[in-house]
Amino acid sequence: MSKLVKIAVRNLLRYKRRTLLTASLITLGVVFVLVFTSVTGSFKAMMIAQNTDSMLGHLQIHRKGYVASIDNLPLNLNLKGGAIARLEQILDAEPEIAAWSPRIKFGAMFSTFVETTNIRLNGIDPARELQAVPLLADRVVEGEKTLAPGGIWVPELLARGMKVKVGDTVVIVATNQDGSVNGRQFKVAGIMESATGPGGRDGYIHIEDAAEVLRLEERGISEVAVRLGDFDRLAAVSARLEELLAAERNQQGKPIFEVHTWEKLSPFFNIARMIDVMTFFMKLMLIAIVLVSIMNVMIMAVYERIREIGTIAAIGTRPGRILAMFLLEGLSLGVVGAVLGNMTGALIIALLNGAHITYDFGRQTGLVLRAAVDPADMLALSAIVIVISVVASLQPAFKASRMDPIKALRHV
Repeated sequence: MSKLVKIAVRNLLRYKRRTLLTASLITLGVVFVLVFTSVTGSFKAMMIAQNTDSMLGHLQIHRKGYVASIDNLPLNLNLKGGAIARLEQILDAEPEIAAWSPRIKFGAMFSTFVETTNIRLNGIDPARELQAVPLLADRVVEGEKTLAPGGIWVPELLARGMKVKVGDTVVIVATNQDGSVNGRQFKVAGIMESATGPGGRDGYIHIEDAAEVLRLEERGISEVAVRLGDFDRLAAVSARLEELLAAERNQQGKPIFEVHTWEKLSPFFNIARMIDVMTFFMKLMLIAIVLVSIMNVMIMAVYERIREIGTIAAIGTRPGRILAMFLLEGLSLGVVGAVLGNMTGALIIALLNGAHITYDFGRQTGLVLRAAVDPADMLALSAIVIVISVVASLQPAFKASRMDPIKALRHV
């Protein structure tokens, strides 16, 4: 085998210009795909983190039917009493859940005594909420990053429009489930950066204040935000929770809970899927580049070496060894292209990170590009290139191995 490798390498070096051009084309294909995958992967990870770590959580649990009516924030579909206790037991017993946080969501009127507008509010337990969505406090651009009873975090767009500042007194007026109206004064504890997408204009108050404003006679919550220890286990944990919670039924025998991962709650999941689709097509382009390049080189190699092939066949070289020799030539081109492509791609990504390129995403400005080289992506790209190189060499190699020595020697 070592002799065949030496012969294959020697044959490639006989045609230096062609070999260099082919290897360079493969290298460029690998570089483009690797850089594209790393940069878009960085953007996708940032986008997911902005949604899950500052607002949604990795997944959420609601009462059955709540999400279908979530635009109205229906108080009559809140979880209550025994259902909450049972849910807490299940969540506490799940080892892959790192944190969970109960929320009360409702619509209200926001008044500065001069102007009034509507607002969506989230009643949260600050300690639990910051464990479930750790980037929430980072959205507070002015004021206190801790939320105490009596305080309110106001979204930036609303604060700017109504000229509200930290320390101002405002009034929240809400209608409870029975239709009665209740109001209470709050002190503006912080101004929040308005995140992109639904929920970006939500305000936050303490969960005890939310219960008081809504005059809840018994404990009730709208949703539970859940954070996992390993985000990559989202699908598995979500499926397990759905199975566990499906067993919980109300008196009519209908399911009490529903589980939704962030993908089902955020419109940005479509962008994430689009990124995956674009990455897939980039890999298809790489396959096409390698396939055409290697096949072209190997067909030319066979055509130009017909008499040589006839000679080695005439002296007793078996067809299998001739086949292997041409396959090794294609394999060598693939390996060289993959190695050089990965090295060049990693260097370019390091230079991009060193350049501190910034970009904007919705309301977030000045985000710094942090492209990461995933070893799994490098291995996958290398495997694709090498496998396609061998596949592209099959037809020319098979043709060479099946040549009649007499006809090959007569070839001019």
